[in-house]
Amino acid sequence: MKISSAEDIGQLIKQKRKDDGLTLEDAAAVCGVSYAFLSALENGKETVRLNKVLQVLQCLSIDLSANARTWAAPGEL
Repeated sequence: MKISSAEDIGQLIKQKRKDDGLTLEDAAAVCGVSYAFLSALENGKETVRLNKVLQVLQCLSIDLSANARTWAAPGEL
């Protein structure tokens, strides 16, 4: 899955949590974050703390990769 927005990350986390059979409350407790934080994250809130996002990804066994791209001239995207 290509991640290009906070909503994409949230959707990925929400789907994995549901696939694992966890409620939002259970997943928050297991991952050591608040219910409110996890809810905001799943709903694509853009101002969540990155270290906590990474904590949730690791807790739910979600690997994230990054691929460096070259710069493109305007109009080449």
